[in-house]
Amino acid sequence: MKTLFRCAIALICSIPAAAFAQEPPAVPSSASEPQGVIAEPDIITRAVLFADRHLGKGDLTNGIYVDYGNMIPGAGWASVGPGYRHWYGKDSLFVDASASISVTGYRMAQARFELPALLKSRLVAGVQSRWQQFNGVDYFGSGPDSLPSALSDYAVKSTQLEGYVTIRPVRWLDLDGHIGWVNPRTRHLDGPLLQGLNSRQAYVPTGVALTIDTRDFPDHPTRGVMLRGAATRYDDRTSGSNGVNSFNRFDSEAAGFVPIGKVVLGVHGWMVRSDVDAGRSVPFYFQPTLGGVSSLRSFADYRFRDDNMLLATVEMRLALLTHLDLAGFVDAGNVARRPGDLDLEKRSYGGGLRFHTRRDTFAEIDLAHGTEGWRAMFRLKDPLLLGRLDRKTTIVPFVP
Repeated sequence: MKTLFRCAIALICSIPAAAFAQEPPAVPSSASEPQGVIAEPDIITRAVLFADRHLGKGDLTNGIYVDYGNMIPGAGWASVGPGYRHWYGKDSLFVDASASISVTGYRMAQARFELPALLKSRLVAGVQSRWQQFNGVDYFGSGPDSLPSALSDYAVKSTQLEGYVTIRPVRWLDLDGHIGWVNPRTRHLDGPLLQGLNSRQAYVPTGVALTIDTRDFPDHPTRGVMLRGAATRYDDRTSGSNGVNSFNRFDSEAAGFVPIGKVVLGVHGWMVRSDVDAGRSVPFYFQPTLGGVSSLRSFADYRFRDDNMLLATVEMRLALLTHLDLAGFVDAGNVARRPGDLDLEKRSYGGGLRFHTRRDTFAEIDLAHGTEGWRAMFRLKDPLLLGRLDRKTTIVPFVP
């Protein structure tokens, strides 16, 4: 197993040279899609191409749209709601607003105003507000030795406001800066842990991030690399707290995708390190977590949490049909109070199916096994979507 992950890390490190040897292709034609090992029925191909043409352009389109699958883990297999976006002033102003509700009753709404064409499109500036209400978020306690029997639930409600700027000297390089405000309100719902919890706090997150991204399609990558480093300060501004719960967070992340015939090999590594004063810890809802469809897939959502986290994933996708992939994966990682105690002891093995258009993975089915048994998952979106790269506001709780 150690050899496998050493090879994965070596592969990630070898990708940038090839990725930067030339600019990534603009948008490959449908003919460049790998043909599956089984001939795809023409009716499926036509339906997928229609959906890609009319629904798969994301922010490039104006008007009403359906916001789906953008909820946090624990929201269930689906979320849906209305959205509206529009470009104004010869694409010099972008406006977007949406709201959604999940099958478990999670609610979220957001609005974003962005100036994307400053300095000849090399500078983006914007502001986003977000409201969220999540009832029934799982909590098993902190540390790698938390028990499934300790399962408890809490509710979190918050409003966020974030201002951000992005400097983009070339299309594959982003330097981001942001400052915001968030007021998480948490209360105990059920279970032996967090009893008596009824808290309201306020934080001002300030941070910078550097991202190199040459993936062909972020929502369905088949080639390219993503490298990211981020540092964020969470300044506790709760009335009367004197900033006792302030902390710093550092993210290091890398992902690479290599096409090999009808197979795409994907590797992903992510480390989150927290810096807190001696004798203190990160508030539990801000602690990095592992478990669920986007990390250790054989474990429940938010199964493990602590101040520091390490995750590594290897996934191979074989094109069964042109728009249906068979996937096999290995996840490994852990959480720890100290960065030096991190390891890859907790593991998941499994496989599944990926349903996709040329540039979007719109659904996935996975079956995974680990030390706590088997777990089946269905989700709208790709488990390696890396949606945090596009996220403008702070999400509570921490989302893997």
